[in-house]
Amino acid sequence: MLAAMPDSAPSPVSAGGASPRAGGDACPGTLRLHRADDGALARVRIPGGVLDPGRADALLVAAERFGDGELHLTSRGNVQLRGLGTECGGGLAALLTDAGLLPSAAHERARNIVASPLAGLDGSPSLAGWLAELDRLVCGSPAAAALSGRFLFALDAGGGDVDALGADVALIAEGPDALLRIGAGDEVFRIPAGEGPRAALLAAEAFLRAARDSGAWRVKDLPDDVRAELVHAIGSAAGDPVHRPRPRTPKTPDPGAVTGPHGNAAATAATATATTTAICVDVPLGQLTPAQWQLLTDTARRYGNELRLTPWRGIVVPGPFDEGGAAEALRNLAAAGLITTPESPWTGVGACIGHPGCAKSLSDVRAEAGAAVGPVGRLPVYWSGCERRCGHPHGEWIDVVVTPGGHRISHVRGERRDPPATVRNDPAALAATVAAARA
Repeated sequence: MLAAMPDSAPSPVSAGGASPRAGGDACPGTLRLHRADDGALARVRIPGGVLDPGRADALLVAAERFGDGELHLTSRGNVQLRGLGTECGGGLAALLTDAGLLPSAAHERARNIVASPLAGLDGSPSLAGWLAELDRLVCGSPAAAALSGRFLFALDAGGGDVDALGADVALIAEGPDALLRIGAGDEVFRIPAGEGPRAALLAAEAFLRAARDSGAWRVKDLPDDVRAELVHAIGSAAGDPVHRPRPRTPKTPDPGAVTGPHGNAAATAATATATTTAICVDVPLGQLTPAQWQLLTDTARRYGNELRLTPWRGIVVPGPFDEGGAAEALRNLAAAGLITTPESPWTGVGACIGHPGCAKSLSDVRAEAGAAVGPVGRLPVYWSGCERRCGHPHGEWIDVVVTPGGHRISHVRGERRDPPATVRNDPAALAATVAAARA
Protein backbone atom coordinates (compact mmCIF):
# COMPACT_ATOMS: atom_id res chain seq x y z
CA MET A 1 0.00 0.00 0.00
CA LEU A 2 1.37 3.42 -0.96
CA ALA A 3 1.96 5.33 2.25
CA ALA A 4 1.69 9.07 2.73
CA MET A 5 4.77 10.70 1.24
CA PRO A 6 7.27 12.27 3.60
CA ASP A 7 7.35 16.02 4.03
CA SER A 8 10.11 17.36 1.81
CA ALA A 9 12.33 20.13 3.11
CA PRO A 10 12.03 23.04 0.69
CA SER A 11 15.06 25.22 0.13
CA PRO A 12 15.41 28.78 -1.13
CA VAL A 13 15.20 29.44 -4.85
CA SER A 14 18.50 28.43 -6.40
CA ALA A 15 20.27 29.97 -9.33
CA GLY A 16 19.35 26.97 -11.48
CA GLY A 17 15.66 26.99 -10.69
CA ALA A 18 12.56 29.05 -11.36
CA SER A 19 11.72 32.32 -9.71
CA PRO A 20 8.76 32.71 -7.37
CA ARG A 21 5.60 33.98 -9.03
CA ALA A 22 4.91 37.66 -8.58
CA GLY A 23 1.54 38.32 -6.96
CA GLY A 24 -1.22 35.84 -6.33
CA ASP A 25 -2.72 33.24 -8.62
CA ALA A 26 -5.21 35.15 -10.77
CA CYS A 27 -6.33 32.12 -12.80
CA PRO A 28 -10.09 32.52 -13.37
CA GLY A 29 -12.77 30.15 -12.16
CA THR A 30 -16.52 30.34 -11.68
CA LEU A 31 -16.29 32.09 -8.31
CA ARG A 32 -13.39 34.33 -9.31
CA LEU A 33 -14.18 35.99 -12.61
CA HIS A 34 -11.56 37.54 -14.86
CA ARG A 35 -12.20 40.98 -16.31
CA ALA A 36 -11.61 41.05 -20.07
CA ASP A 37 -12.30 43.70 -22.69
CA ASP A 38 -15.50 41.92 -23.77
CA GLY A 39 -16.82 41.55 -20.21
CA ALA A 40 -16.06 39.19 -17.37
CA LEU A 41 -14.84 35.64 -18.06
CA ALA A 42 -15.60 32.46 -16.11
CA ARG A 43 -13.72 29.20 -16.51
CA VAL A 44 -15.75 26.12 -15.58
CA ARG A 45 -13.61 23.10 -14.74
CA ILE A 46 -14.86 19.88 -16.36
CA PRO A 47 -12.70 17.04 -14.95
CA GLY A 48 -11.71 14.74 -17.78
CA GLY A 49 -13.86 16.86 -20.09
CA VAL A 50 -16.79 14.54 -19.33
CA LEU A 51 -20.32 15.97 -19.41
CA ASP A 52 -23.74 14.39 -19.40
CA PRO A 53 -26.46 16.15 -21.43
CA GLY A 54 -28.05 17.70 -18.34
CA ARG A 55 -24.85 19.48 -17.34
CA ALA A 56 -24.24 20.48 -20.94
CA ASP A 57 -27.71 22.05 -20.95
CA ALA A 58 -26.85 23.96 -17.78
CA LEU A 59 -23.71 25.40 -19.37
CA LEU A 60 -25.71 26.63 -22.34
CA VAL A 61 -28.28 28.24 -20.03
CA ALA A 62 -25.45 29.95 -18.15
CA ALA A 63 -23.87 31.24 -21.37
CA GLU A 64 -27.17 32.62 -22.68
CA ARG A 65 -28.46 33.98 -19.37
CA PHE A 66 -25.28 35.64 -18.13
CA GLY A 67 -22.88 35.92 -21.08
CA ASP A 68 -22.63 36.30 -24.84
CA GLY A 69 -24.31 32.92 -25.47
CA GLU A 70 -21.24 31.16 -26.85
CA LEU A 71 -19.12 28.45 -25.23
CA HIS A 72 -15.35 28.44 -25.58
CA LEU A 73 -13.29 25.26 -25.19
CA THR A 74 -9.89 25.51 -23.53
CA SER A 75 -6.64 23.61 -23.98
CA ARG A 76 -7.48 21.61 -20.83
CA GLY A 77 -10.92 20.45 -21.90
CA ASN A 78 -12.70 23.07 -19.80
CA VAL A 79 -15.36 25.59 -20.81
CA GLN A 80 -15.09 29.37 -20.70
CA LEU A 81 -18.06 31.71 -20.63
CA ARG A 82 -17.37 35.22 -21.92
CA GLY A 83 -19.15 38.55 -21.98
CA LEU A 84 -20.44 38.10 -18.41
CA GLY A 85 -21.69 40.95 -16.29
CA THR A 86 -19.55 41.45 -13.20
CA GLU A 87 -22.65 41.20 -11.00
CA CYS A 88 -23.60 37.71 -12.23
CA GLY A 89 -21.33 35.75 -9.88
CA GLY A 90 -23.97 34.65 -7.37
CA GLY A 91 -26.49 33.57 -9.99
CA LEU A 92 -23.87 31.77 -12.08
CA ALA A 93 -22.53 29.89 -9.06
CA ALA A 94 -26.03 28.85 -7.97
CA LEU A 95 -26.90 27.55 -11.46
CA LEU A 96 -23.67 25.55 -11.76
CA THR A 97 -23.98 24.18 -8.22
CA ASP A 98 -27.51 22.97 -8.89
CA ALA A 99 -26.24 21.21 -12.04
CA GLY A 100 -23.46 19.41 -10.14
CA LEU A 101 -20.73 21.41 -11.89
CA LEU A 102 -19.47 23.04 -8.68
CA PRO A 103 -19.23 20.27 -6.07
CA SER A 104 -16.78 22.20 -3.84
CA ALA A 105 -16.45 25.97 -3.74
CA ALA A 106 -13.04 25.65 -2.08
CA HIS A 107 -11.70 23.37 -4.83
CA GLU A 108 -13.35 24.71 -7.97
CA ARG A 109 -10.08 25.94 -9.51
CA ALA A 110 -8.11 22.87 -8.35
CA ARG A 111 -10.21 20.40 -10.40
CA ASN A 112 -7.87 20.55 -13.40
CA ILE A 113 -7.88 16.97 -14.70
CA VAL A 114 -7.37 16.02 -18.33
CA ALA A 115 -8.02 12.46 -19.48
CA SER A 116 -7.53 10.53 -22.72
CA PRO A 117 -10.78 11.33 -24.58
CA LEU A 118 -10.95 7.98 -26.40
CA ALA A 119 -10.35 5.88 -23.28
CA GLY A 120 -12.56 2.80 -23.41
CA LEU A 121 -13.70 3.60 -26.95
CA ASP A 122 -10.75 2.68 -29.18
CA GLY A 123 -9.54 -0.46 -27.42
CA SER A 124 -7.76 1.41 -24.62
CA PRO A 125 -8.91 0.91 -21.01
CA SER A 126 -11.66 3.02 -19.47
CA LEU A 127 -10.52 5.76 -17.09
CA ALA A 128 -13.95 6.46 -15.60
CA GLY A 129 -13.08 4.93 -12.24
CA TRP A 130 -9.80 6.82 -11.91
CA LEU A 131 -11.45 10.07 -12.94
CA ALA A 132 -14.34 9.86 -10.47
CA GLU A 133 -12.05 8.80 -7.62
CA LEU A 134 -9.39 11.46 -8.23
CA ASP A 135 -11.99 14.22 -8.42
CA ARG A 136 -13.57 12.95 -5.20
CA LEU A 137 -10.21 12.86 -3.44
CA VAL A 138 -9.18 16.32 -4.62
CA CYS A 139 -12.49 17.83 -3.48
CA GLY A 140 -12.15 16.04 -0.14
CA SER A 141 -8.61 17.22 0.61
CA PRO A 142 -8.34 20.50 2.56
CA ALA A 143 -4.72 20.81 1.42
CA ALA A 144 -5.63 20.44 -2.27
CA ALA A 145 -7.72 23.60 -2.10
CA ALA A 146 -4.39 25.47 -2.13
CA LEU A 147 -3.40 24.12 -5.57
CA SER A 148 -3.15 26.89 -8.12
CA GLY A 149 -5.58 27.13 -11.00
CA ARG A 150 -2.67 26.13 -13.27
CA PHE A 151 -1.71 22.85 -11.55
CA LEU A 152 -2.68 19.95 -13.82
CA PHE A 153 -3.44 16.25 -13.34
CA ALA A 154 -3.44 13.94 -16.38
CA LEU A 155 -5.00 10.48 -16.71
CA ASP A 156 -3.57 8.69 -19.74
CA ALA A 157 -5.05 5.46 -21.15
CA GLY A 158 -1.62 4.29 -22.24
CA GLY A 159 -1.25 5.92 -25.65
CA GLY A 160 0.63 8.99 -24.42
CA ASP A 161 -1.88 11.56 -25.68
CA VAL A 162 -2.41 13.52 -22.46
CA ASP A 163 0.90 12.41 -20.90
CA ALA A 164 2.46 14.60 -23.62
CA LEU A 165 0.74 17.70 -22.24
CA GLY A 166 3.29 18.17 -19.47
CA ALA A 167 0.99 17.73 -16.46
CA ASP A 168 2.28 18.20 -12.94
CA VAL A 169 1.06 14.73 -11.94
CA ALA A 170 0.24 12.07 -14.53
CA LEU A 171 -1.19 8.56 -14.18
CA ILE A 172 -0.63 6.26 -17.14
CA ALA A 173 -2.52 2.98 -17.48
CA GLU A 174 -0.35 -0.07 -18.20
CA GLY A 175 -2.06 -3.42 -17.72
CA PRO A 176 -2.81 -4.05 -14.03
CA ASP A 177 -0.52 -1.16 -13.04
CA ALA A 178 -0.40 2.58 -13.10
CA LEU A 179 2.69 4.61 -13.93
CA LEU A 180 3.01 7.77 -11.86
CA ARG A 181 4.92 10.69 -13.39
CA ILE A 182 5.84 13.88 -11.55
CA GLY A 183 6.39 16.87 -13.82
CA ALA A 184 8.18 16.48 -17.13
CA GLY A 185 10.83 14.01 -15.96
CA ASP A 186 11.64 10.84 -17.89
CA GLU A 187 11.16 8.56 -14.89
CA VAL A 188 7.90 7.07 -13.64
CA PHE A 189 6.97 4.97 -10.62
CA ARG A 190 5.04 1.74 -11.06
CA ILE A 191 2.18 1.24 -8.59
CA PRO A 192 -0.96 -0.94 -8.49
CA ALA A 193 -3.68 0.61 -10.65
CA GLY A 194 -6.13 0.73 -7.73
CA GLU A 195 -3.77 3.01 -5.81
CA GLY A 196 -3.38 5.47 -8.70
CA PRO A 197 -5.80 8.24 -7.71
CA ARG A 198 -4.65 8.24 -4.07
CA ALA A 199 -1.00 8.35 -5.20
CA ALA A 200 -1.75 11.29 -7.52
CA LEU A 201 -3.36 13.25 -4.68
CA LEU A 202 -0.50 12.47 -2.29
CA ALA A 203 1.98 13.67 -4.92
CA ALA A 204 0.05 16.94 -5.30
CA GLU A 205 0.00 17.44 -1.53
CA ALA A 206 3.74 16.74 -1.39
CA PHE A 207 4.25 19.37 -4.09
CA LEU A 208 2.41 21.94 -1.98
CA ARG A 209 4.74 21.27 0.93
CA ALA A 210 7.77 21.52 -1.33
CA ALA A 211 6.50 24.79 -2.85
CA ARG A 212 5.94 26.61 0.45
CA ASP A 213 9.12 28.69 0.30
CA SER A 214 9.48 29.06 -3.47
CA GLY A 215 6.02 30.35 -4.35
CA ALA A 216 5.83 27.86 -7.23
CA TRP A 217 2.44 27.16 -8.80
CA ARG A 218 3.55 24.14 -10.83
CA VAL A 219 6.18 21.42 -10.55
CA LYS A 220 8.23 22.98 -13.37
CA ASP A 221 8.41 26.22 -11.37
CA LEU A 222 10.22 24.58 -8.45
CA PRO A 223 13.94 25.22 -8.04
CA ASP A 224 15.94 22.34 -9.48
CA ASP A 225 17.09 21.04 -6.11
CA VAL A 226 13.60 21.19 -4.59
CA ARG A 227 12.08 19.44 -7.59
CA ALA A 228 14.67 16.65 -7.36
CA GLU A 229 13.98 16.30 -3.64
CA LEU A 230 10.24 16.10 -4.30
CA VAL A 231 10.68 13.27 -6.82
CA HIS A 232 13.01 11.47 -4.41
CA ALA A 233 10.45 11.79 -1.60
CA ILE A 234 7.74 10.32 -3.79
CA GLY A 235 10.07 7.53 -4.87
CA SER A 236 10.75 6.59 -1.26
CA ALA A 237 7.06 5.77 -0.90
CA ALA A 238 6.34 4.42 -4.40
CA GLY A 239 9.44 2.32 -5.10
CA ASP A 240 12.20 2.34 -7.70
CA PRO A 241 11.78 4.58 -10.76
CA VAL A 242 11.30 3.20 -14.27
CA HIS A 243 12.78 5.04 -17.27
CA ARG A 244 9.87 6.08 -19.51
CA PRO A 245 10.43 9.32 -21.46
CA ARG A 246 7.37 11.53 -21.75
CA PRO A 247 5.98 11.77 -25.31
CA ARG A 248 6.92 15.12 -26.81
CA THR A 249 3.94 15.50 -29.16
CA PRO A 250 0.40 14.34 -28.35
CA LYS A 251 -1.42 12.09 -30.81
CA THR A 252 -4.75 13.85 -31.12
CA PRO A 253 -7.95 12.07 -32.23
CA ASP A 254 -8.85 12.56 -35.89
CA PRO A 255 -12.31 14.00 -36.55
CA GLY A 256 -14.78 11.43 -37.85
CA ALA A 257 -15.89 7.98 -36.75
CA VAL A 258 -14.02 6.22 -33.94
CA THR A 259 -13.77 2.45 -34.19
CA GLY A 260 -13.21 -0.13 -31.49
CA PRO A 261 -10.49 -2.75 -31.19
CA HIS A 262 -11.93 -5.03 -33.89
CA GLY A 263 -12.48 -2.41 -36.56
CA ASN A 264 -10.58 0.24 -38.48
CA ALA A 265 -11.28 3.14 -40.77
CA ALA A 266 -11.29 0.86 -43.83
CA ALA A 267 -13.57 -1.76 -42.31
CA THR A 268 -16.39 -3.25 -44.32
CA ALA A 269 -19.89 -1.94 -43.74
CA ALA A 270 -20.83 -5.05 -41.77
CA THR A 271 -17.82 -4.69 -39.50
CA ALA A 272 -18.24 -0.92 -39.09
CA THR A 273 -21.82 -1.40 -37.93
CA ALA A 274 -20.52 -3.42 -35.00
CA THR A 275 -17.45 -1.31 -34.14
CA THR A 276 -18.28 2.40 -34.47
CA THR A 277 -17.94 3.34 -30.83
CA ALA A 278 -17.95 7.15 -31.05
CA ILE A 279 -17.69 10.16 -33.31
CA CYS A 280 -15.22 12.98 -32.91
CA VAL A 281 -15.50 16.56 -34.12
CA ASP A 282 -13.14 19.51 -33.87
CA VAL A 283 -14.39 23.01 -33.18
CA PRO A 284 -13.05 25.89 -35.31
CA LEU A 285 -10.97 28.03 -32.92
CA GLY A 286 -12.70 26.26 -30.02
CA GLN A 287 -15.75 28.57 -30.18
CA LEU A 288 -19.28 27.09 -30.22
CA THR A 289 -22.53 28.84 -30.99
CA PRO A 290 -25.63 27.95 -28.97
CA ALA A 291 -27.01 26.03 -31.96
CA GLN A 292 -23.83 23.96 -32.33
CA TRP A 293 -23.70 23.17 -28.62
CA GLN A 294 -27.36 22.18 -28.62
CA LEU A 295 -26.86 19.90 -31.61
CA LEU A 296 -23.94 18.16 -29.91
CA THR A 297 -25.95 17.76 -26.71
CA ASP A 298 -28.93 16.36 -28.59
CA THR A 299 -26.65 13.91 -30.42
CA ALA A 300 -25.21 12.73 -27.10
CA ARG A 301 -28.70 12.34 -25.64
CA ARG A 302 -29.72 10.19 -28.59
CA TYR A 303 -26.72 7.85 -28.38
CA GLY A 304 -24.23 7.39 -25.52
CA ASN A 305 -25.59 10.12 -23.21
CA GLU A 306 -22.15 11.67 -22.80
CA LEU A 307 -19.87 14.35 -24.24
CA ARG A 308 -16.09 14.39 -23.81
CA LEU A 309 -14.34 17.71 -24.35
CA THR A 310 -10.77 17.20 -25.53
CA PRO A 311 -7.67 19.25 -24.64
CA TRP A 312 -7.38 20.03 -28.37
CA ARG A 313 -10.68 21.90 -28.54
CA GLY A 314 -12.65 19.01 -29.93
CA ILE A 315 -15.57 16.93 -28.69
CA VAL A 316 -16.02 13.16 -28.64
CA VAL A 317 -19.57 11.81 -28.59
CA PRO A 318 -19.51 8.17 -27.39
CA GLY A 319 -21.94 5.72 -28.96
CA PRO A 320 -22.49 3.01 -29.77
CA PHE A 321 -23.48 4.08 -33.28
CA ASP A 322 -24.61 1.95 -36.15
CA GLU A 323 -23.11 2.87 -39.50
CA GLY A 324 -26.09 4.91 -40.62
CA GLY A 325 -26.37 6.73 -37.28
CA ALA A 326 -22.72 7.78 -37.26
CA ALA A 327 -22.86 8.99 -40.86
CA GLU A 328 -26.06 10.95 -40.22
CA ALA A 329 -24.67 12.56 -37.05
CA LEU A 330 -21.46 13.58 -38.80
CA ARG A 331 -23.40 15.08 -41.74
CA ASN A 332 -25.53 17.14 -39.37
CA LEU A 333 -22.53 18.33 -37.38
CA ALA A 334 -20.63 19.24 -40.55
CA ALA A 335 -23.63 21.21 -41.80
CA ALA A 336 -23.57 23.13 -38.51
CA GLY A 337 -19.97 24.22 -39.18
CA LEU A 338 -18.03 21.71 -37.12
CA ILE A 339 -14.95 19.83 -38.36
CA THR A 340 -15.79 16.20 -39.10
CA THR A 341 -12.90 15.13 -41.33
CA PRO A 342 -9.11 15.54 -41.19
CA GLU A 343 -9.28 17.04 -44.69
CA SER A 344 -11.01 20.21 -43.43
CA PRO A 345 -8.86 23.33 -43.95
CA TRP A 346 -9.60 24.24 -40.33
CA THR A 347 -7.94 21.08 -39.00
CA GLY A 348 -5.06 22.03 -36.73
CA VAL A 349 -5.79 25.78 -36.72
CA GLY A 350 -5.99 27.46 -33.31
CA ALA A 351 -5.87 30.97 -31.88
CA CYS A 352 -6.15 32.87 -28.62
CA ILE A 353 -9.17 35.15 -28.16
CA GLY A 354 -7.27 38.13 -29.60
CA HIS A 355 -8.56 41.65 -30.11
CA PRO A 356 -11.14 42.99 -29.21
CA GLY A 357 -11.72 40.45 -26.41
CA CYS A 358 -8.26 40.91 -24.88
CA ALA A 359 -6.66 44.28 -24.21
CA LYS A 360 -3.15 42.83 -24.49
CA SER A 361 -3.69 41.46 -27.99
CA LEU A 362 -2.15 43.51 -30.80
CA SER A 363 -4.58 42.30 -33.48
CA ASP A 364 -7.70 40.28 -34.26
CA VAL A 365 -5.84 37.00 -34.68
CA ARG A 366 -9.01 34.97 -35.11
CA ALA A 367 -9.95 36.94 -38.19
CA GLU A 368 -6.38 36.68 -39.45
CA ALA A 369 -6.34 32.92 -38.88
CA GLY A 370 -9.59 32.59 -40.82
CA ALA A 371 -8.25 34.69 -43.69
CA ALA A 372 -5.12 32.53 -43.87
CA VAL A 373 -6.93 29.17 -43.84
CA GLY A 374 -5.84 27.16 -46.85
CA PRO A 375 -4.70 23.63 -47.69
CA VAL A 376 -4.43 21.23 -44.77
CA GLY A 377 -0.99 21.50 -43.21
CA ARG A 378 1.14 18.71 -41.80
CA LEU A 379 1.66 20.70 -38.61
CA PRO A 380 -0.87 22.52 -36.44
CA VAL A 381 -0.66 26.31 -36.31
CA TYR A 382 -1.49 28.56 -33.38
CA TRP A 383 -2.04 32.33 -33.63
CA SER A 384 -1.31 34.50 -30.59
CA GLY A 385 -2.08 38.19 -30.26
CA CYS A 386 0.85 38.85 -27.94
CA GLU A 387 3.96 37.23 -26.46
CA ARG A 388 1.97 35.50 -23.70
CA ARG A 389 0.69 32.96 -26.26
CA CYS A 390 -2.28 31.94 -24.09
CA GLY A 391 -3.60 28.45 -24.80
CA HIS A 392 -0.82 27.41 -27.16
CA PRO A 393 -0.44 23.69 -27.92
CA HIS A 394 2.30 21.29 -26.86
CA GLY A 395 4.81 19.32 -28.88
CA GLU A 396 5.45 20.48 -32.43
CA TRP A 397 3.58 23.31 -34.11
CA ILE A 398 3.86 26.52 -36.10
CA ASP A 399 3.79 29.50 -33.77
CA VAL A 400 2.42 32.79 -35.13
CA VAL A 401 2.81 35.69 -32.71
CA VAL A 402 1.84 39.30 -33.33
CA THR A 403 4.58 41.73 -32.35
CA PRO A 404 4.87 45.51 -32.83
CA GLY A 405 7.10 44.76 -35.83
CA GLY A 406 4.76 42.31 -37.54
CA HIS A 407 3.80 38.63 -37.35
CA ARG A 408 6.61 36.35 -36.16
CA ILE A 409 6.33 32.79 -37.53
CA SER A 410 8.48 30.02 -36.06
CA HIS A 411 8.57 26.22 -35.94
CA VAL A 412 8.42 24.93 -32.34
CA ARG A 413 9.62 21.45 -31.40
CA GLY A 414 9.11 21.06 -27.67
CA GLU A 415 11.71 23.34 -26.09
CA ARG A 416 13.37 24.10 -29.44
CA ARG A 417 12.38 26.95 -31.73
CA ASP A 418 13.72 27.47 -35.24
CA PRO A 419 14.87 30.97 -36.26
CA PRO A 420 11.67 32.90 -36.98
CA ALA A 421 10.49 34.71 -40.08
CA THR A 422 8.65 38.03 -39.72
CA VAL A 423 5.94 39.28 -42.07
CA ARG A 424 4.92 42.95 -41.92
CA ASN A 425 1.51 44.26 -43.03
CA ASP A 426 0.97 41.90 -45.96
CA PRO A 427 -1.95 39.46 -45.50
CA ALA A 428 -1.16 37.50 -48.66
CA ALA A 429 2.48 37.06 -47.71
CA LEU A 430 1.43 36.12 -44.18
CA ALA A 431 -0.93 33.38 -45.42
CA ALA A 432 1.70 32.05 -47.82
CA THR A 433 4.43 32.00 -45.14
CA VAL A 434 2.20 30.17 -42.65
CA ALA A 435 1.10 27.63 -45.28
CA ALA A 436 4.71 26.95 -46.27
CA ALA A 437 5.75 26.53 -42.63
CA ARG A 438 2.89 24.08 -41.95
CA ALA A 439 3.79 22.00 -45.00
